[in-house]
Amino acid sequence: MFLSQLKSPGGDRAVAARTDDGAWIVPGARTTRDLALAAIAAGRGLEAEVTARGRGEAVDLAAALADGRVLLPLDHDDPAHLHLTGTGLTHLGSAATRNSMHAKADAEALTDSMKMFRMGLEGGKPQAGAAGVQPEWFYKGNGVNAVAPGAALVSPGFALDAGEEPEIAGLYLIGPDGTPFRLGFALANEFSDHVTERGNYLWLAHSKLRPASFGPEMLVGDLPQHVEGTSRILRGGAVIWEKPFLSGESNMSHSLANLEHHHFKYALFRQPGDVHVHFFGTATLSFADGVKAQAGDVFQIESPALGLPLANPLDQQPDGGTPVAVATL
Repeated sequence: MFLSQLKSPGGDRAVAARTDDGAWIVPGARTTRDLALAAIAAGRGLEAEVTARGRGEAVDLAAALADGRVLLPLDHDDPAHLHLTGTGLTHLGSAATRNSMHAKADAEALTDSMKMFRMGLEGGKPQAGAAGVQPEWFYKGNGVNAVAPGAALVSPGFALDAGEEPEIAGLYLIGPDGTPFRLGFALANEFSDHVTERGNYLWLAHSKLRPASFGPEMLVGDLPQHVEGTSRILRGGAVIWEKPFLSGESNMSHSLANLEHHHFKYALFRQPGDVHVHFFGTATLSFADGVKAQAGDVFQIESPALGLPLANPLDQQPDGGTPVAVATL
C-alpha cells in the first residue's frame, strides 16, 4: 500500500491510499500524521487503520501530481517539529566518489571517509538486538527545508554547486510515549552542495543545509531488500544525464535497524508528536560524472518499488553578496 497527501481543487487537505486496484481518499483523515496517531491509539498498524476506514472517492494521483496538488507524504503543522537528517557512506560503492573528493596527497593514506566506510562494512550489520558501529550523520534542517514533489529546490546564492542525491528516506512519527514509529519509506532527493563539501570534508555540515524533497508516495510496510531505480536530469525537456541506482539492505553496508538506532538513541529525537525524515544515503551522483546542474533543470528520480516518480526543478537565488548583519537589542 502507498499513502500520499494532496489538496483538493477547493484547497482542502486529504490522505490518499493506493494499491494495485486503484487509489482512493481515506475517510476522516486530513493528514498522514493524524492517521498514524489514530493507528497508534487504536493499537494497530497503519495499513489496518486505512482498511478499517473503508474507501472514499476514487482519486487520479497522476492528474493531481500534474496539477501541483500533491503534498509531501508526511509533514507537520509546525515545521519546527519535522526533522530532516541523514546518513552517508552507507551504500556499497558510495565511498568511491567521496574518497575521490577527499583524497589526500599521500596516495597510500586512507581518507577519513574510506575509514568510516570500512567501519560500516565490518560492523554496520550487527545481530538482532545489538548495536553496530555508528554511521556518518548529518542534519539538513527542519520542515522549512522540506519541499513538496514538483516544487522547486532552491539553491542559495552563496552555494558553489546544486546537485541531486537519489535516495530512500525513512518516515517516522514519535508516539505519545516517546516510541519512534516507522510509517514507511519514500523516494527522496537529498539535494546538496558537493563543491563546498569537496573543499574540505569538515564543510559537509554546510553542504547539507539545503532544501530536500521526498515522495510523492510513501510505501507502507517493509522496504524490499533490493531496490532498483533511475536518476536523471532534464534540461529543456531532454535528458542530459541518466544513471541507475541501487538501494535496499542487500546493497548497503549498514542495516536499517542500525541506522535507526544511532539516530533515535538521542532523547532529543524522541519527543512525542515530532516527525522525522531520515535519508539513508546513495552511491550515485551526477556530480561524480562532471555534470553541473543549472537553473531550470529538472531532477527526476524513479523506482517502481517506491511508487510514482519524484521530480523537482532547480532554482537559484541571486547572490545577496552582503553579509548577514545581526542586530543588537
